[in-house]
Amino acid sequence: MRTERNLTRLDRVFARLDREPERPSHIDVPKMSRHRVALFCATLAFYLAIVWLVVITSWLVRLDWQVMFFRPYQQWSEIHWFVDYYVVLGQRGPTAVMVAAWLGWRSWRQHTLRPLLALGVSLLLLNVTVGAAKIGMGRLGPHYATTIGSNEMGLGGDIFPSGHTANAVVTWGILAYLASTPRARRWLSALSAVTSLGVGLATVYLGTHWLSDVILGWAAGLLILLALPWFEPLIARAEVWIFDLRDRWRTRGITTASAPTPVPVPVSIKSRPTSPDETPAACSPRAPVYLAPGQHTARSERTPVTPVGGRRPPHSDRLPRGTTTSARP
Repeated sequence: MRTERNLTRLDRVFARLDREPERPSHIDVPKMSRHRVALFCATLAFYLAIVWLVVITSWLVRLDWQVMFFRPYQQWSEIHWFVDYYVVLGQRGPTAVMVAAWLGWRSWRQHTLRPLLALGVSLLLLNVTVGAAKIGMGRLGPHYATTIGSNEMGLGGDIFPSGHTANAVVTWGILAYLASTPRARRWLSALSAVTSLGVGLATVYLGTHWLSDVILGWAAGLLILLALPWFEPLIARAEVWIFDLRDRWRTRGITTASAPTPVPVPVSIKSRPTSPDETPAACSPRAPVYLAPGQHTARSERTPVTPVGGRRPPHSDRLPRGTTTSARP
């Protein structure tokens, strides 16, 4: 009896990952070193300083208004079509799909789920931190500003910090974070920095964000990338848990396919009532009516019986051999 089950596409993917369960030795996992901790603290202080400068309506807010009145989209209108397409590199949906496709291929080649899990953790941190800051500060954008020279804080807006800029820093910076070699990490870091810088300036050009929104978005995205090594143990445990879940699911499927079909046992319609003193052996169900009472024996255990007499039925007009009959009249 064949008990093997057909492999699905998901089984083939996990089989590919199982060929090399250990992460390749040339891929190092970033750790939270003193240098990274110092950069994280400096970036956090810069983040808080930008927020404070906007809250007190300092020179940074006046610079925001000056850039807004300059109207870059009118000064350089010939590049408007290019900026409209370029700013898509900061939108969360398209960039997440592109980066996830690349990291999925990396997971396939390196036989590990760490690239996809790191991307998921970074996007989750981005949604939580940047989303909470947007709602908490409630700043209005340039197109919806009400008072000239005001910081437009606490008026129900959701543009501070810039989500496009922070998303560009995280989604393109995660490629540098997961790079296999130091040279690739340097090149990808420079490429992600230029891309996120261009996305931030594109939002200022289109008039959808203040300049301070973009600066704070850069800091917010950089904080997430610098804090990722703290979540590496969680990513490793999640990878082990996913593989354990896969193994249990596969074992359950094989056990279900190889389990024999139980044979139904006839149960009597009515059982004899029992008393408290009777043992479980005495409580067996009564035998069916069509079976004779007593113990039954197999055909091979029965005593053979020799038939007596002939097999032909007796006839009244026949006589046994050796007897004489009277002559017929």
